[in-house]
Amino acid sequence: MWLFFGIGAIIFAILNLVWSFQNKESKWFRFASLALTALTVCAAYSDEAKRLVDGDLIGLMDIMPAMRKVLWICVVLSILINSISLFRENKNESQI
Repeated sequence: MWLFFGIGAIIFAILNLVWSFQNKESKWFRFASLALTALTVCAAYSDEAKRLVDGDLIGLMDIMPAMRKVLWICVVLSILINSISLFRENKNESQI
C-alpha cells in the first residue's frame, strides 16, 4: 500500500511543478502530494508494526535499514519539491 501512496505522491508533486511553471493554480496538487507523502509514511510504519506483531524479526531486519533511508529522502524531497511552487506563487504575487 505504501508503494501506491508513494507513487501517487510523486505524480502529484510533478503535476504541481508543471502547473506552477505554467502559472496555473496548483495548490490542490501540492495538498494531494503532501497528504499522500504522509499516508506513505503511515502505511510503511503500519506494515513494519504488523511485521513486529507477527514476530517477523528477520523481515524487519531486511527492510528497516533501507526503508528508513528511503522514507526520509522521499519526505524531504516531497517537502522541497512542493515548496518550489509555494515560493514561486509568492514571488508572482509580489510582482503584481
